Amino acid sequence: MTPFLAVMQVFLVFVLIALILMHSGREAGMGGMGFTPASQGGTHIVERNLTRLTIVLAVLFFANSIALFHYL
Repeated sequence: MTPFLAVMQVFLVFVLIALILMHSGREAGMGGMGFTPASQGGTHIVERNLTRLTIVLAVLFFANSIALFHYL
């Protein structure tokens, strides 16, 4: 069980880093790539879905960390 959790931890780390790097300031990241019109003022659905996916993966990373600590 421990090797599986360790591999999942590494996988989650890389995916989480990639998702976090997609987020950026106002005029960078997914919002600055033309998905959000300048006059819209809010975040586009792509940006909201990216945020949701990042939160879900962060929770999975946290849960996997706890499980890995428990088995070690």
